[in-house]
Amino acid sequence: MTTEPKPDLSGRIALVTGASRGLGRAAALALAGAGAHVLALARTVGGLEELDDEIAKSGGSASLIPADLTEFSTLDQLGPALAKRFQKLDILVLNAGVLGELAPLPDISPKAWRRVFDTNVEANWRLLRTLDPLLRASGSARIIVLTSRIGGEIARPFWGAYAASKAALEMLAKTYAEEAKAAGIRVAIIDPGAMRTKMRAEAMPGEKPETLPDPSEIAPVILKAASTSYDGMAERLKR
Repeated sequence: MTTEPKPDLSGRIALVTGASRGLGRAAALALAGAGAHVLALARTVGGLEELDDEIAKSGGSASLIPADLTEFSTLDQLGPALAKRFQKLDILVLNAGVLGELAPLPDISPKAWRRVFDTNVEANWRLLRTLDPLLRASGSARIIVLTSRIGGEIARPFWGAYAASKAALEMLAKTYAEEAKAAGIRVAIIDPGAMRTKMRAEAMPGEKPETLPDPSEIAPVILKAASTSYDGMAERLKR
């Protein structure tokens, strides 16, 4: 991908899920580095505090939201809670996800299947639902959805739960893009490819991490999709 000038995101509010590590952390750092105030959401308090320290050291600003995306009653109150402090939400990065069981479809436990869809699909629908008023108030909100070739483009044996959830997530994103386009909202679906993340290590335990790109390499495409100059309708972007 060609290098583009870093957008000026000063005054923009960005919420990133799964922000304590991996791609979410990289996205949060990139957005803060471009001037956005980052609302960093993740379960791991320690990871969030480390992220906050790093953002502060580079001159950026962040607010921390320790939360479990599968606690739906809490998640449903996120929009109203944020509205008490912020008048709008300009950027939403839907990054958090789980791999689930890698097994033949008949062998996946119902509990594991439910966890994958709760995290990868329902939590993201609930986020769009609760944050919709704030996104519309922006006038130029940008939503970034992290996906995978598996589910979005190809089928692979044993990846059924994860693949089906990503396919559902992509259609969710495309539908919302159509529904919200009149409000100036634009959506990007980003496929980062293989990267040095915890999920990748779980999926490919024999792979050498040092052979994979660092999550920080996702920054240029994140910033492209977060810019007000981006005018895509849930187009698929790759690193």
